[in-house]
Amino acid sequence: MNKALTLPLLFLASFVNGQLLSPEKFLGYQLGERFTRHHRVVEYFEHVAASQPNVKLEQYGETYEHRPLITAVVSSQQNMDRWDEIRENNLRRAKMLEGNIADDNIAIVWLSYNIHGNEASSIEASMQTIYELVTNDRAGNWMKNTVVIIDPCINPDGRDRYANFYNQYGSHDFNPDGNATEHREPWPGGRPNHYLFDLNRDWAWQTQQESVQRIKAYHEIMPHIHVDFHEQGHNNPYYFAPAAEPFHEVITPWQREFQQTIGKNHSKYFDKENWLYFTKERFDLLYPSYGDTYPTYNGAIGMTYEQAGGGFAGLGIITEYEDTLTLKDRVLHHFTTGMSTVEISSLNARRLTDEFKKYFSNNVNSPAGKYKTYVIKGSNGKDKIASVTQFLEKQKIRYGTGSSKARLRGFNYLKNGTSELSISSNDLIISTYQPKSRLVTALFEPVAKLSDTLTYDITAWSIPYAYGVEAYALSEKIAVTGTYKFSEPRSLTIKSKPYAYLAKYNSLEDVKWLSSILQKGIHVRVAHKRFTLNGSSFEKGTLVVTRRTNERLGERFDEIIHETAKKYDRDIMPVRTGFMDSGVDLGSGEIARIKKPKIAVLSGAQTSSLSFGEIWHFFERQLDYPITPIRTDYFKKIDLDDYNVLILPHGQYTIFSEDQLKRISKWVGNGGKLIAIGNALNGFKDRNGFLLKEFSDGEKKKDNGRDSDNGMRLLQSFESYERDNLSKAIFGAIFKVTLDQSNPLAYGYGPEYYSLKTTNSRYAYLEKGQNVGVLKKDSSPVSGFAGFKAVSKLENSLVFGIEQKGKGQIIYMVDNPLFRAFWENGKLLFSNAVFITGNR
Repeated sequence: MNKALTLPLLFLASFVNGQLLSPEKFLGYQLGERFTRHHRVVEYFEHVAASQPNVKLEQYGETYEHRPLITAVVSSQQNMDRWDEIRENNLRRAKMLEGNIADDNIAIVWLSYNIHGNEASSIEASMQTIYELVTNDRAGNWMKNTVVIIDPCINPDGRDRYANFYNQYGSHDFNPDGNATEHREPWPGGRPNHYLFDLNRDWAWQTQQESVQRIKAYHEIMPHIHVDFHEQGHNNPYYFAPAAEPFHEVITPWQREFQQTIGKNHSKYFDKENWLYFTKERFDLLYPSYGDTYPTYNGAIGMTYEQAGGGFAGLGIITEYEDTLTLKDRVLHHFTTGMSTVEISSLNARRLTDEFKKYFSNNVNSPAGKYKTYVIKGSNGKDKIASVTQFLEKQKIRYGTGSSKARLRGFNYLKNGTSELSISSNDLIISTYQPKSRLVTALFEPVAKLSDTLTYDITAWSIPYAYGVEAYALSEKIAVTGTYKFSEPRSLTIKSKPYAYLAKYNSLEDVKWLSSILQKGIHVRVAHKRFTLNGSSFEKGTLVVTRRTNERLGERFDEIIHETAKKYDRDIMPVRTGFMDSGVDLGSGEIARIKKPKIAVLSGAQTSSLSFGEIWHFFERQLDYPITPIRTDYFKKIDLDDYNVLILPHGQYTIFSEDQLKRISKWVGNGGKLIAIGNALNGFKDRNGFLLKEFSDGEKKKDNGRDSDNGMRLLQSFESYERDNLSKAIFGAIFKVTLDQSNPLAYGYGPEYYSLKTTNSRYAYLEKGQNVGVLKKDSSPVSGFAGFKAVSKLENSLVFGIEQKGKGQIIYMVDNPLFRAFWENGKLLFSNAVFITGNR
């Protein structure tokens, strides 16, 4: 049914204050008639703030494409006059500021809109919401004890990508037929940000500029209620709280209870209008990096609201009931739940502030969870510890050092079991006796307890595994007694021109230095055999930069080494001789030249936009190394000889015909390097001329026989069907991968690597290739859920492998080492594939 935007009677504005214009008057059209571009939304919020003294507009950042990120703070004039006082008092409740807590009982509600750019109705609803909050009599009463923060668009780059698409291709009178062009976004769609990241999976990890800036602003307020507005499939009823199981066990009874209270308040308005809705299904509270869970682990009532529509719905779409769902409908529903949230928060302001205070008091004095202390060993090295501390600081998680203690026992992450440890002065200590206690537990605990295995996202993310550090979880409290301090970098002083420079190679920071000097024209070599000099041992992977072969740079040679060593905080050792005390000498053929990578990355239709975005962001923002994206629609026309590395992101490829595979095979044979990630491997499995096989014939026969003998499988009930499918699924679990440390792909790693596996894809060992990373017989996950049938099929399977083909290589990566850019321990492995392998 096509209908105008009519507001429920409760929310009709009763007056207009001063020169304030409604969204319709300001924009020149009714909300829902068009998709409003982001700059016009910003202009409307500026208009409201300019005309209303009780509205404060703040720009907290900008996107990669330089669009402003803003929030509007609105309350009564009395509250706005003392907003800084209210905000700081709330931070004292959260134990993030010292001092006495005033009994102001002001509820703080944060409404976040349009984190997925093509879930486009909520930004429109944000304009109606701010207008009603400052013009509605009843809302004016709520504002006496409530402050509302509105972020009208978390993802402006994705929003404008979608709005521009629809405004360009949409019919004059919208066409509700789902086959129309206006309902079919081209790759990559408007959902992600500039680098094609899903910002609603990035709240905790903060890999993206928008996330970092938003969470910084969030920590300066710490709201009691947070709503993340979304859209889902166009045939679905509206979803609002309470959430589905599994709830993480650190979520408090109060947080569960108030979700029910909010849901019941929404249902009043939806029942009155006969709007369909559902609760307690699909959208759970486990994965810590959502817009509902991250606020929840930070003491708020965090919620997702899901309206039917998404990028497919356009201005109007025919539903399965042969009704027309319009953008006006979608705006109205989101507006209604937003206002209802403010209403119920105002009615419960005292309870909200009291429970918020209690939450953080309990965190500090009696933290939830089995483990009370997490220890990151100082032996992990400066780079890895610095990476962890940078993450902790983004979360406002406190850390430090503790007094030396011997003969403690704790859970050893690398051994996946209890072992003995001692604490030394250079170990990093994270106590759960702190304001961010529950967040610490959610992020660091070895295994998240699942009340239900049917969950919406990955089920494992434990920081020690993600960062690849030796760490321990202790059930006893270890006091944090000192500030963690890093040693000062050793200055590189040269009295005479050295024969060579040596750099150990163990971390992503080493890769950054390598990529920098390669781009500056330095010839670099990598050691494939260990050696010693003057009491120092240099393992495989050591970077060797000799004066010989770099003479053309003259004086700039030493200047570049000095400048880059300082910039990247690297300990570079100058040496006066190429004659080593033991092992190979610096002129040995076992120290091979690193060919400067000239990289092409496949993009466009058939590639996963998320996977391409991870690769793009990695090179452009983390390594600052150039790549050339090449779209699939013209891939066959490009000259592969212009590049020596070709990266295939995860995807569903159909472009690899026999002719294309022959072309790729010839290019690899002539010295090219092909890196395939995730489902990109399917383009090469069981194909002529390639070693990759999904199963051997014997394995196929064995598995088929097992299935055919299982008669009970044919008699299962409809109700159990979904649960049975879970036994074959892996939603995101951590597995211990055995590495061949002698292989260049594994340089910088120990004998094991903890991999985040997100699919049940299984490949046989390469019969004549290099099986660098494998799952052996006992392949159960160390953390997270994996169905028992999926696990049994992973035994003795390939995770990372190399096929040598002539002068070149194909590197198969079954698991994605760059997953969401937060799996820090995989980045060196991926870098090895790009820079280190194939140099002999």
